Amino acid sequence: MSAVVSLKQVSKCYKKTKVVDNVDLTVEKGQILGLVGPNGAGKTTCLQAMLGLISYQGEIDILGFEPRKNRAKMLENVAYIADVAVLPKWLTAAQAIKYMAGVHPRFNADKARTFLSKTNINESSKVGTLSKGMITQLHLALILALDVSVLILDEPTLGLDILTRRQFYSHLLEDFYSEEKAIVVTTHQIEEIEHILTDVAFIQDGNIIIAESVEQIKDRFKLVAVSDECQELASSMLPLCTNRLMGITTMLFDQHSREQLEAVGKVSSPSLADIFVGVMAKEVY
Repeated sequence: MSAVVSLKQVSKCYKKTKVVDNVDLTVEKGQILGLVGPNGAGKTTCLQAMLGLISYQGEIDILGFEPRKNRAKMLENVAYIADVAVLPKWLTAAQAIKYMAGVHPRFNADKARTFLSKTNINESSKVGTLSKGMITQLHLALILALDVSVLILDEPTLGLDILTRRQFYSHLLEDFYSEEKAIVVTTHQIEEIEHILTDVAFIQDGNIIIAESVEQIKDRFKLVAVSDECQELASSMLPLCTNRLMGITTMLFDQHSREQLEAVGKVSSPSLADIFVGVMAKEVY
């Protein structure tokens, strides 16, 4: 399977500060990659480089195009939603649809109208009268009406209520995603997108710490509820992190066999959020 997004040894410096450091990433058709890291980790900078919005060192290939040299051609088949999506307050939903139909060859105006008909947004509604959640729905309608191969999302549900966030990702899967398309989404709240991801990359201080499929990473890490009499033995096995809550001690382990760990407690599969916290704690300390 060929990559639709490829970053090789990509770096970015602002003055003397390196905010992205030799990043390697690959995304193939059918994959939904979560680029996960704390605020300031370099997530947005990576996306800006992919979109050709900033200069960078290294190699980036998006659908066969180098973003800085062939940005206009690349964007014919790439869509993007930023964490702060800005539309003019005077613009109506109908005008937004008309504008997109005029500037993008892959935009389906009827599909955008169909999506909006499922919301509380009237085509005559001006952006300035809409809530943040409704503005996000309008952006989503415009994006889902694009027949593109790659969708890039930068913290798209930041500041939205939980119902709107869930609806957003539900529409994303039902109305956009297919095995012929790829999605890259950044977040620092991995628990919100864990259920849609096929792959995940953890980024810290501009470095990719882990980049694996969700299946691989879930198989690699184990969470153990350690019995009291086995805590010393379990600690000697060098867990990534230890958590004590309401009298129960849990430890996160990397690349230990289930048989080894069952000797010290009850083994379960951790969530991606558990793994992220453990890996980040290891990197910090």
